[in-house]
Amino acid sequence: MASVDLSPAQQGHSRLPSFAASPRQQFILLGLLLVIATVAVYYPVHAQPFANFDDADYVFDNLHVRSGLHWETVKWAFVTLYAANWHPITWLSHALDCQLFGLDPAGPHDVNVLFHVLNALLLFWVLQRATGYVGRSWMVAALFALHPSNVESVAWIAERKNLLSMFFFLLTLGAYRWYAREPRDSRYVVVAGLFAMGLMAKPQVITLPFVLLLWDYWPLQRFSFAADAPRAPDPPGAAIPSQPLSYLIWEKVPLLGLCAASAVITMKAQTAGGANSFYARSMRLENALVSYARYVEKAFWPSRLAPFYPYPGDSLNAWQIGGAFLFLLAVTAWVVAARRQRYLPVGWFWFLGTLVPMIGLVQVGTQAMADRYAYLPLVGLFIMICWGAAEWVSEKRLSAALLPGVSVAILLALMSVTYRQVGYWNDHITLWKHALRVTSGNWLAENNLGTALLKGGSMAAAVPHFRAAAALNPTDPNVNLNLGTYEQSRGSLPQAIERYKAAITFARDPKLMARAYNNLGYAYRELGDYPDGLQSFEQAVKWNPEFAGYWISLGVTEQKSGDLARAIGAYSQAMQIQPSDFGYLLLAQALKKGGQSLPAQEATRKAELLSPDIGQARRTADRILAQ
Repeated sequence: MASVDLSPAQQGHSRLPSFAASPRQQFILLGLLLVIATVAVYYPVHAQPFANFDDADYVFDNLHVRSGLHWETVKWAFVTLYAANWHPITWLSHALDCQLFGLDPAGPHDVNVLFHVLNALLLFWVLQRATGYVGRSWMVAALFALHPSNVESVAWIAERKNLLSMFFFLLTLGAYRWYAREPRDSRYVVVAGLFAMGLMAKPQVITLPFVLLLWDYWPLQRFSFAADAPRAPDPPGAAIPSQPLSYLIWEKVPLLGLCAASAVITMKAQTAGGANSFYARSMRLENALVSYARYVEKAFWPSRLAPFYPYPGDSLNAWQIGGAFLFLLAVTAWVVAARRQRYLPVGWFWFLGTLVPMIGLVQVGTQAMADRYAYLPLVGLFIMICWGAAEWVSEKRLSAALLPGVSVAILLALMSVTYRQVGYWNDHITLWKHALRVTSGNWLAENNLGTALLKGGSMAAAVPHFRAAAALNPTDPNVNLNLGTYEQSRGSLPQAIERYKAAITFARDPKLMARAYNNLGYAYRELGDYPDGLQSFEQAVKWNPEFAGYWISLGVTEQKSGDLARAIGAYSQAMQIQPSDFGYLLLAQALKKGGQSLPAQEATRKAELLSPDIGQARRTADRILAQ
């Protein structure tokens, strides 16, 4: 699975054909081929919609992001723990998208593809500069660029954080070699700055200091153990000095300080957002072992990929857990014993180590594993495969054409599977139907498929999926919200209220809590129970005070209850958050009824300035008041 390479020393002293004799030309041409192949596979994402899974929180329902890139957005990005994360670089990236493209998903999709291409080129460059091998480095980058497991990170706009964090991770790795050649404080500051940017994009790169120690061992070879093979010749111009292991460990301490700060903030954000899942410790360990083995399996045979893999709970069999443990133990023992091939332990421990934050020992969310979590870790396996295959062919003195031919066949096969996997993201119904086909017990896929069908106007088709989701996971707040909406739509208000109360009981996410209280308020208001309706809307704005719709719901209920002053206050708050033509008309009506004619005229004027169709806006305002 790699191209045949001469060693760096052989490249410098052998007479080669003109193409091989020009590493710069070879690098440029192979880089261009990498770009063309990656864009060819991913170009369909340009026409794909926002996903009905996190994209609302990250882009089209996020007022701060939608407002574009300005100073207020920058301040918000650096202080918010919204969506159970602290990743200001990611928020600013999405805000810039909205500044440039509005709410057209084509622009953010294209940016995702651009970053994936840049990451593949950076990986090629970092490996080639560190090892001197062009062909092997290119094959690792090609496997990374074209592997189906990485589709989720590219086709899903909300996973921009994955792409950005990898981008800064690779820049840090490249800068680290520059620093290692001539250790100076100014160069170390660049390394630390790039690492901090990666953490501010997504804290999954928190293991980078440990990766740098692996990088010191190979390919930089800044230290060695007694049983290692003699130090290989440095790539031309490398001249990287060796250092004691103790020095290299202390060298990483400032970076570990950044890790500690990021870990504290991340845990605070996840706790505040209700993202932590409290599975038993033994259950988490068992799932982690099996998930490690499944990631390896999907690296070599990427089939049955899905945007969500349900948590197995206590359903894992002893043979699965024991088999995964023995497999991991056997591979670990093998790479340690074979460390004369330094790339083997480096690649394996890269894979194991970079997965630690996402493997579920500290469980965040309800997924057993996720394809997006493999975006960085699989690089370690690709290094093992490409260097191992190339050295095996060289040792066996096989035909020089063997590896290029096999490599091309493998990449073409991967491109075919990846292109098909990209197609599943063409629409929500296709995506979640596919997820149901390739997984079992997938309550989230049932719920999201039902949501997609409901938004498409197919209530009858949606309800069986909501019921299936509730049967699989009766404590999920989203499922209860959707069933409550269905019951309310057919006039079964007591049943709807019961479902909304269940959602409130099970919700830990403040946004979900606010939605549940808002829906509950509508159900009470429809029953004519204005006191309970008011209380519910007050809870909605308490849990999510940044959503204008909740303030309008509160204002309407206050107005119907006869408290114009509080209604005016609620409408005014909504217009500060998100001005709208119908919102200003509601405010104008309340002001007029309260005898404030001049402020009412000013609110009407603002509505007319905002509105493309003031007549439609008046009908919307009247309909809201009449409901």
